[in-house]
Amino acid sequence: MDIQNVDYSTKIPNNVNLAEDRQVLRALESWHPGYIDWWKDMGPVGFQEALVYLRTAVSVDPKGWAKFDYVRMPDYRWGILLAPQEEGRKISFGRHLGEPVWQDVPGEYRAMLRRLIVIQGDTEPASVEQQRHLGKTAPSLYDMRNVFQVNVEEGRHLWAMVYLLQKYFGRDGREEAAELLQRRSGDADKPRMLGAFNEATPDWLSFHMFTFFTDRDGKMQLESLAQSGFDPLSRTCRFMLTEEAHHMFVGETGVGRTIQRTCEAMKAAGIEDPNDIDKVRALGVIDLPTIQKKLNLHYTLSLDLFGSEVSTNAANTFTAGLKGRFQETKIDDDHRLENAIYPVLKFVDGEIKRVDEPALTAINMRLRDDYTADCQRGLDRWNKIIDKIGVAFKFELPHVGFHRLIGEFKDVHVSPAGQVVDEATWNRNRESWLPSKADGDFIASLMKPVTEPGQFAGWIAPPRIGIDNKPGDFEYVKIAA
Repeated sequence: MDIQNVDYSTKIPNNVNLAEDRQVLRALESWHPGYIDWWKDMGPVGFQEALVYLRTAVSVDPKGWAKFDYVRMPDYRWGILLAPQEEGRKISFGRHLGEPVWQDVPGEYRAMLRRLIVIQGDTEPASVEQQRHLGKTAPSLYDMRNVFQVNVEEGRHLWAMVYLLQKYFGRDGREEAAELLQRRSGDADKPRMLGAFNEATPDWLSFHMFTFFTDRDGKMQLESLAQSGFDPLSRTCRFMLTEEAHHMFVGETGVGRTIQRTCEAMKAAGIEDPNDIDKVRALGVIDLPTIQKKLNLHYTLSLDLFGSEVSTNAANTFTAGLKGRFQETKIDDDHRLENAIYPVLKFVDGEIKRVDEPALTAINMRLRDDYTADCQRGLDRWNKIIDKIGVAFKFELPHVGFHRLIGEFKDVHVSPAGQVVDEATWNRNRESWLPSKADGDFIASLMKPVTEPGQFAGWIAPPRIGIDNKPGDFEYVKIAA
């Protein structure tokens, strides 16, 4: 079988020769009806019959891997797609450095590996559940199509993890695969495994912030797993990264278009002061300080996804060769980290201090630092939009100690500027640092659906270029009558 191209002759499209792997094929086929039931129950509300202009993978060749066509979402061909196998690939870190990568699960790491796959798998349906109501308030057909594309690809990423569980983990894997369809985002009894994936996504600014910040965390985690000595996981994640790039594009350009529209409206109305919030809101756009508060919230929720700054679990998965660092092979060190140190921000004696820790236990911290640098590059591009239009305002990432629920700063109040404050000061300033109920109500008031091709809600600018180079008035979603 040509690994580059995807076989669509089977019920489950794949490039892993499922036709000859009857046991796994049967397991996936028995899982499939439950998945479709989950999709119909928890996928996009009100648009299951709409024809959506979606891309579907036809090849894993990065130069031309997708075709575009109108598809009803429940009929989307979710499949099992792995990047091509690298001949002679070796493990690039940990105690097995230089050994051939594993094609089967190493027995001693079975539980650890299964947990990594389950946690990654659990995030994928969670974000679909979080975003299921957004279609009803989409600011354009272009944006509506984008959220649906993100949704079907998150669904495919779930399939990717379920394949690994079904093929390599026997009965345990089948049970875990079933459980992935049982948990629900925000459910009091059976929540999703990670906190950020139980938060509501009440509006489109939240969605765009989520796809910028939280999907960027996803990119960092997938990059780390793509380094894995377990080759099927590495190949799975390498292909997932090609899809994840679109999700971050949706987030970055969505926030960027919101900023652009606000700045343009301010200029047209002759409003110089971005902090004159009532005047700016009267124009029907989202003021920049409120966008900053949303940024503060989503950035800090995403930081928590990295776990504790110092972690023996992260050290163990690295040493085992299961999960590396961001772009591991490009790092100039011994890739074992037996004697290396890494600076970690900690709360010590009432102060925030940088403390040298063993690099091995500071793996999460390093990945988070890489993430912060990547986020900053996105903010720089947003600030260029503001600068170009000529508004005096600059977005900033809050201090990593701000509004944390996990890690070194979970029991400390830290301002966005990085000052340790008492509880009274925190409570007094909370609504100027994080979105208030009134902010949420205002944003919600703008969320009126726009379903005419080529038309956009007044709070967001049109994109510079259409999907698949389509013209501005292209009907990206044909809404069923």
